[in-house]
Amino acid sequence: MSKTNQGLIAVIRIRGQVDQPKGVKHGLNLLSLNRVMNAVVVPNDSTHVGMMQQLKDAVTWGEIDKKTLTALIKKRGRIIGNKKIDIKYLKEQKFDSMAAFITAIYDGKADMRRIEGLKPLFRLHPPRKGFKSVKNPITRGGDLGYRGDKINALLLRML
Repeated sequence: MSKTNQGLIAVIRIRGQVDQPKGVKHGLNLLSLNRVMNAVVVPNDSTHVGMMQQLKDAVTWGEIDKKTLTALIKKRGRIIGNKKIDIKYLKEQKFDSMAAFITAIYDGKADMRRIEGLKPLFRLHPPRKGFKSVKNPITRGGDLGYRGDKINALLLRML
């Protein structure tokens, strides 16, 4: 994780809350990851990376690229009322187009959690071909923990 303080990380919850310690449940609530198969995009800074280390037994995370972020927002981005993000909504939020909106988020000029009416999380499907193991970390052939840029392949399988 040498890319501290630049870019975004995608966090996907892949385990429920039964038998999770109180601190892990609190961290998941802070990120608004209230259900399994929910994902959020957060800044790649020391605060969030430290939180991921605490949540490593319930989530998987890694650096998201712009192509995957574009697909994620276009297909799974929602505003209040469970409506897709449309150009009318973007104009109200002072963005010229969908491309400008995605670029602002990717470059860190806009934060999904701070935009009025935008849901900060993405509800995803289980991945095609399934998970390897939701009980083991990546290092032991599972799916939990830090996966770097391989998060993009997982996200595309979950759209």
